[in-house]
Amino acid sequence: MTTRSVLIVLFDGVQSLDVTGPLEVFSGAAKASGRPEAYRVRTASPGGGPIRSHSGLGLLPDEDLATAAPPHTLVLPGGYGALTPSSDLVDRIAELAEAAERVVSVCTGAFLLAEAGLLTGRRVTTHWAHCEALAHRFPDTEVDPEPIYIRDGRIASSAGVTAGIDLSLALVEEDLGRETALRVARHLVMFLRRPGGQAQFSTQLAAQLAERRPLREVQGWIADHPEADLSVETLARRAALSPRQFARAFTAEVGTTPGRYVGGIRLEAARRRLEDTEDGIEEVARACGYGTPEAMRRAFTRTLAVAPGEYRRRFRTP
Repeated sequence: MTTRSVLIVLFDGVQSLDVTGPLEVFSGAAKASGRPEAYRVRTASPGGGPIRSHSGLGLLPDEDLATAAPPHTLVLPGGYGALTPSSDLVDRIAELAEAAERVVSVCTGAFLLAEAGLLTGRRVTTHWAHCEALAHRFPDTEVDPEPIYIRDGRIASSAGVTAGIDLSLALVEEDLGRETALRVARHLVMFLRRPGGQAQFSTQLAAQLAERRPLREVQGWIADHPEADLSVETLARRAALSPRQFARAFTAEVGTTPGRYVGGIRLEAARRRLEDTEDGIEEVARACGYGTPEAMRRAFTRTLAVAPGEYRRRFRTP
């Protein structure tokens, strides 16, 4: 059986989870497949010395990056150190990437890809908070802030931190099959697998959590009952406020209107059902509060520029 070598680059200021996430997935996949030789995972730093992550955790690499053999899969983690890398680090990454079959970035590791000249004309993603900076510094790169990971030829990039695990699971599934990837995901208590086109963060994460408890409880109710009557009048009664008071307080504390919040929650619920279930379009529309498939189609087209059926075709988990 072919052994795929995986080299994870370490440097001062690295995000430790960007390192350990892919490392655990690839090393775990070798064990889960019953073929320990499936992956050979190594870490390397400039000079081969210990490095300190941006959280202060010390990491001891396996070897010197300068003498490391070109791997099958080169993994570039992110962290503050990836935003202002040394020219020597960038040059060595470019050398190793030239011979690698796959080059993978996690979070702001995309900046290392770009500095090494690997992203010209390519589509890429990174942590949502750094997408604008990446696009500004490297205008010849198409930066998409939405997906949790993107494959563009032999270059693969992922969003913030845990998205590197999703991308690594996708690569394991590609290499060793779905069953092995599923075993690894179960061991890590992860979903197998969030589709690459899934949004980086949910409506609930994107919005603020209300200060007042009644409004927070309404937010939870909306998320748990997208199929319910979620009109301002109904939600206001749950919060024991008049509709006008509720709308004003909700907008001020959550940062968006009740209508937009409800719309985002329903769209997110519909996306999950289309990705993870075999429910028909009409059933999904009804379960997510749209009433009719046409109403759901309009919401998808307006927000995602794609109809529900096409969305399922692209992102349905096998």
